[in-house]
Amino acid sequence: MKDHLGRPLVAVTGIGLVSPLGWGLDRNWAALLAGTSGITRIRRFATDHLKTTMAGTVDLPEEIAGGEPVPAPVRVERMAAAAIAEALVAAGMKEGAFDSPLMLGMPPVEMEWPQRVALARRAGGHGHAALSVASIGQRDLYETFLYGGVGERLALRFGTKGAPIAITTACATGASAIQLGVEAIQRGEAKSAIALGTDGSVQPEAVIRFSLLSALSSRNEDPTKASRPFEKSRDGFVMSEGAAALILEDLDHARARGATVIGLVSGCGERADNFHRTRSNPDGSSIIGAMRNAIADAGVQPGDIGYVNAHGTSTPENDKMEALGMRAVFGEAPPPISSNKSMIGHTLSAAGAIEAAFSLLTLRDQILPPTINHVEPDPTLGLDVVPNEARRVSGLRHVLSNSFGFGGQNVCLVLSAAP
Repeated sequence: MKDHLGRPLVAVTGIGLVSPLGWGLDRNWAALLAGTSGITRIRRFATDHLKTTMAGTVDLPEEIAGGEPVPAPVRVERMAAAAIAEALVAAGMKEGAFDSPLMLGMPPVEMEWPQRVALARRAGGHGHAALSVASIGQRDLYETFLYGGVGERLALRFGTKGAPIAITTACATGASAIQLGVEAIQRGEAKSAIALGTDGSVQPEAVIRFSLLSALSSRNEDPTKASRPFEKSRDGFVMSEGAAALILEDLDHARARGATVIGLVSGCGERADNFHRTRSNPDGSSIIGAMRNAIADAGVQPGDIGYVNAHGTSTPENDKMEALGMRAVFGEAPPPISSNKSMIGHTLSAAGAIEAAFSLLTLRDQILPPTINHVEPDPTLGLDVVPNEARRVSGLRHVLSNSFGFGGQNVCLVLSAAP
């Protein structure tokens, strides 16, 4: 089967997911529909004197048992591996023999404070030259913080073919990874692909940096109520982490092997601007363009989109810009839009993949997840945000999933019901 441009239709046959709501797709989906928040007080490091003291964390077993927090790249890889393994099982594929590429979306990585302090102690000082000398022979340190190392190790474990592609496009990263996989299949370069978004950046330096940008919520008294997208009193996003993996396949290939098709990735649209390193252009052109490009790429009309999975970060600026984009694309009667981030926080590089996964389940089960913590609507936005409770629907065929990243990196996906 081909799409309106003569390209292979791209099916999703397996999904794996990790978030602050738990490990595993079914557990996450049930919690999301119940309106459960995964946001808690940060426990893995001291938060004394920090303006923000909560996040959506995914703690590893050794940390829960009282061990030292692991570096972000280790957490990124562990969550990614769990998501891929679950997705392969769901797709009916064997681990270790995936004869297609890996498209990995992950955050930039850098040596963290504990490792810097350890090097400084070894060097007897903090000067760059002394630290460089102290790092000689530290192969484990090099491999842990080597950006491409995560993809290489995942490729080795799961048997993917070709060089793993690792990409980072800020908050659009997970959606960018999906787009790369979709386009490889559409071009006929692969019959399938693993597309993955993962992030484990809740560590002191990252929290401080986002706080200095005035981007984070400081509603610490009740973490579960801190993330409130599109609500009048929203005051910033909540940092979070997680991973989602999608098994993408040429639809004909999937059917030939008897796979169950969860849904289709029928359209991808991207658009960038260079207005500011964190803010979108006030005219909304790149957000609007990304949404329109995805809809056009899918060969549908704006009126065919029955629901939008929002970027919905809970910052005053982002939610205002997304509402502007919705009205420009859909007119004065836009479809319902809700934000998973109200429950799981902003999973940064993982967000586009996690929210694409939830969008596919929305289509499969014909139920819209809610935007929780919606106490007082923002009258300037005027959107149906599916407030506080999930909503059953019927006849839903196409969902738009938005991912708008810092620096004007925007990617939108159209997910469609299985044919």
